[in-house]
Amino acid sequence: MSIKVTRKDQSEANENIIRRFNRKVLQSGTMPLAKSQLRFSKPISKRERRQRAILREIRKAEKTERIKLGLR
Repeated sequence: MSIKVTRKDQSEANENIIRRFNRKVLQSGTMPLAKSQLRFSKPISKRERRQRAILREIRKAEKTERIKLGLR
């Protein structure tokens, strides 16, 4: 999707052109779409989720053990 903004006449100020362009971009809704595509991440597989959960549990157990021993 492209947004075209042309000069109305030769004496039109650059600020007015930029303002009209920004308004068209906001109205078209292309920015939220582009931002959402930047933040897209592939879904994590079930196996990887399990591995991460196991690692979290191990780290949590180690942390509580250190707290019990007074090391941290």
